[in-house]
Amino acid sequence: MDRFVDRTTELERLRTCYESGDAELVVVFGRRRLGKTELVRQSLRDRDDAVFFQATETTRRIQLEQFVATAADRDPGIDRIENTWESLVGYLAGQDRIVVLDEFPYLVDADSSLPSVLQRLWDHELGDTASTIVLVGSSISMMEEAALLGNSPLYGRFTEKIDLRQLEFDAALEFFPESYTPEERVCAWGVYGGTPYYLDAVDLEGGLGEVIRTTLLAERGFLHNEPEYVLRTELSEPNRYFAILRAIAAGNATTNEISGAIGLESKQLSTYAQKLERLRLVEREVPVTEDRTKSRRGRYRIRDPLFRFWFRFVYGFEDRYERLGESAYESVIEPELPDFVSPEFERLCQDVVPELFPDESFTDLGRWWYGEHEVDVVGLATTGTMVAGECKFTNAPVDYGALSSLETHADEIRWSPSGGDPTVEYVLFARSGFTDSVRAAADERDDLTLVDLPEIVASLAGDERGDRFDDTRGDYRPN
Repeated sequence: MDRFVDRTTELERLRTCYESGDAELVVVFGRRRLGKTELVRQSLRDRDDAVFFQATETTRRIQLEQFVATAADRDPGIDRIENTWESLVGYLAGQDRIVVLDEFPYLVDADSSLPSVLQRLWDHELGDTASTIVLVGSSISMMEEAALLGNSPLYGRFTEKIDLRQLEFDAALEFFPESYTPEERVCAWGVYGGTPYYLDAVDLEGGLGEVIRTTLLAERGFLHNEPEYVLRTELSEPNRYFAILRAIAAGNATTNEISGAIGLESKQLSTYAQKLERLRLVEREVPVTEDRTKSRRGRYRIRDPLFRFWFRFVYGFEDRYERLGESAYESVIEPELPDFVSPEFERLCQDVVPELFPDESFTDLGRWWYGEHEVDVVGLATTGTMVAGECKFTNAPVDYGALSSLETHADEIRWSPSGGDPTVEYVLFARSGFTDSVRAAADERDDLTLVDLPEIVASLAGDERGDRFDDTRGDYRPN
């Protein structure tokens, strides 16, 4: 990876462990492609007391030999130590070293006793040292079994756990060309998300349409089979999971909808869905006013935009794009892109609410729905203020009908702070501006805020004036 962006908090947490003076046991985990290896490497810059070992899929004997060869550059005396993990790691810990075991699941796959070995070291030998042991892994299921779940040998022993997630929108902006308009930035985010590996390796200098065609639609595209590769590394029987993810990408969100789409009983689906949630592939949303653990109105969504794109447009349709060739994007994707990007646009609108109301402290931000009623953005503040917003990622300006609809739906939200009625603030978010009637209403009312797309992007980017973006090119038409 050529660029290292953000991760300030994670770097500080790792460096605090290195400098603590006590023994530290750290785990860094998360889905593939999020930059775990680069994060740890960056945390070790300018240090000369670390052994960084990146394991490969091979035998235990070869892994140990490779580890000794790596460590010998820093500690030549390790050549005289018995070639066992307990002896080697114990020796380095006695020198107060930082020992990084990257791709830890490969090591466990070759030697299932390794977690227990590290447990014994931690319990009986490392306490008197100032060493730091860092375990890094991409296979979430194996990291759970080896280190994180209650029945794993290392459970409860970690002094620091870093669950690495995708970059936020403001950090992802650093990968986009300066020439991109706000609309292009939101569309690029809506397709590629905040995975550093995707953003850094994709040449976003080209027009977004051409980038999507060459990286995702083309058979030889860099990311054409990426989701399938990632899923098959985590799932031993992936076909049923693929069916579930494709059903969700097609718009089936509830348990009944997904079950009906793939012909699976609801009770069975729950088991698979829980596995996908643990792997950070899907998440279950509930109306913002409800308790997630009790609500029966949950909806599933695919968390990673690129995975959602792949299951909606690529998986099962490869032959179609081969036939269409260079016209694949214009024929299939471009007409549907605004609708596809819209959910990610809604989430950006939710994220900007605290910026719009800086004097409020929000306990919950999200969506709300009940029956035929739905509100894209709902913010619940400690003062009793409820922000209700409607998001329109369309070519047409937002008209007065959208405001009337928002007021009707918001009136159905049952939220009573301290037993009283909330103070409602209405917000309209627009890709393509507002009609004169809506602007006139905003001028006459003090409970209505209008926010256009350049303002949303500028606010999330930390540019309050919004002048870092040139929006003179008008409506966005991906090429």
